[in-house]
Amino acid sequence: MMRLIAVGLWMCLATLASSFGAVYYLTHKPAGAGEAASLGGLDYERLRPINVPILEDGALRGYVVAQLVFTADRDALQDVQVPPHPFIVDEAFRLLYADETLNFRRLERYDLDRMKARVRETVNARIGSDLIQEILVEEFNYFAKEDVVSH
Repeated sequence: MMRLIAVGLWMCLATLASSFGAVYYLTHKPAGAGEAASLGGLDYERLRPINVPILEDGALRGYVVAQLVFTADRDALQDVQVPPHPFIVDEAFRLLYADETLNFRRLERYDLDRMKARVRETVNARIGSDLIQEILVEEFNYFAKEDVVSH
């Protein structure tokens, strides 16, 4: 009988100690654990492909097709009155359409980082908050006019 009571007390103490240890660990997170948890609240939203005509000397030369993805805080994205998708598509289209450095006859590396930062800043300014955390490029292609099948 004494053994049974001792085992019962031992089980209660072990349960109490493990519960205390778990609560202590969760309230005193080690360094670096907050970084992984901060990514859990982000949503990755894929936008529809953007087809931008490239005009040169009044003639159509081809199309740039870009597909973007943006990250935003999940809670802020649900609370916003107007979804940011059309704003991002509009701003990316305007930027690519009006950019004089985008010349496919003289191929150079296009500054995607500058484009992404400008789209993010402009969209956040239009929305009125820092909703968009980052713009990512999923696809960025150029198709010459001759390569496009027309009906």
